[in-house]
Amino acid sequence: MGRKTLELLTESMFYVLMSLLKEDRCGTEMADWVQARTKGRVRLGPGTLYTILAKFQEEALIQEIGVDGRRRTYTLTEEGRRRYLEEVARLRSCLKDAEEEEAP
Repeated sequence: MGRKTLELLTESMFYVLMSLLKEDRCGTEMADWVQARTKGRVRLGPGTLYTILAKFQEEALIQEIGVDGRRRTYTLTEEGRRRYLEEVARLRSCLKDAEEEEAP
């Protein structure tokens, strides 16, 4: 049985959605925000970032809202917010399982 598109988000995908929760951003702003938020643990190169942005637009998780030269600004859609919250719930469930397994 095939997996639905974007059923599981990669760490980079997760942080791109997170970067748009409170503010619309262009790609460079997203990459800088993710690097700062993760203290350098997650770095988004242009190839990775723009592949994610294209996929997210295709899946209607984000929407382009402005173009100024080469600078494109994106916003999170309601579907994108829903998908982000689903992923947060999934990760919390994983952590709960791990904590229960580690308990004596």
